[in-house]
Amino acid sequence: MIVNKAPDQEPIMRLSILLPLLLATHTTLGFAQASGNIAYSQPYGNTRPAQNERSKRVLAPAELPPGSNTMFLEASVSMNTKADEYVAVFGLSQEGATVPECNQKMDAGVQEFSAALKPLGIGKDDLFVDFAVQNKVYKYRLEDNVAMEELAGFELKKNVAIHYCDKLLLDKLVIAASGSKIYDLIKVDYIVKNPQPIQNRLMEEAADIIKRKAVRYEKLLGIKLLPPPQVYAEKPSVYYPTEMYESYTAYEAENVELDQYRSKYVIQHLRKGRTFFFNALTADGFDTVLNPVVIEPVVQFTLYLKVKYDIEARPDKK
Repeated sequence: MIVNKAPDQEPIMRLSILLPLLLATHTTLGFAQASGNIAYSQPYGNTRPAQNERSKRVLAPAELPPGSNTMFLEASVSMNTKADEYVAVFGLSQEGATVPECNQKMDAGVQEFSAALKPLGIGKDDLFVDFAVQNKVYKYRLEDNVAMEELAGFELKKNVAIHYCDKLLLDKLVIAASGSKIYDLIKVDYIVKNPQPIQNRLMEEAADIIKRKAVRYEKLLGIKLLPPPQVYAEKPSVYYPTEMYESYTAYEAENVELDQYRSKYVIQHLRKGRTFFFNALTADGFDTVLNPVVIEPVVQFTLYLKVKYDIEARPDKK
């Protein structure tokens, strides 16, 4: 193939001909509503809760039926519950040449933020400032060909926890924080004020499931299960939205495969955005899910119940 080109376009045209032979298209996926920056530290999202639920159903040697005249029945139920209240935690950081300077800047920032929260109905009883850390900051000083490290100042970090009930208030809290040059929303805690009725509901549902299974097995297997059943395992769990967020980065790109071209050309990549999303536990592995439709982050309560039944011995044919 003959390519007509201007002299000054020769390097560009040569690169355009060679690179397609060296490039491969690929897709990159990364695995990590109101979560906060804590989502960056969770590469596995709901993987741990899902594994925890599966491990509940694995029988340990001590949990195996003691003989052929007994059997286990189990029920696994879940319930999605909306939070009653919330606590948003913002991170503040200030640097200064001295410790008093750091504290003075920090106090001024906290007071400004607190004043901005009052019109939103956040009083002093709904706000708490938590001292996090204070550390030294170092820098390098060049002397001839030696880079010497020396003390540059100090850094002070505090967290501000804000309690609120209206879930739609979070956007206004973030805007108020940005007005005080606070840009770090660490996390949002979801609070269910009275979990006992939820746990009672799960127990009732699990018990009903086991009773229905007992009737079904008696009919299908031609056996008679003797009351009363014995509870072998009762394993409740609660999963909060803060630990259920996942992230991914999806894009199509080319890749230079040969090292000689990697060393010859400077490759400047574009920044790829990450998407964070709430990924609740699905119905997989559960006998039933109460409030199954999830359109907002919810607190997920689960219960695994296992009971043992004695089987009525059949009369000896002899």
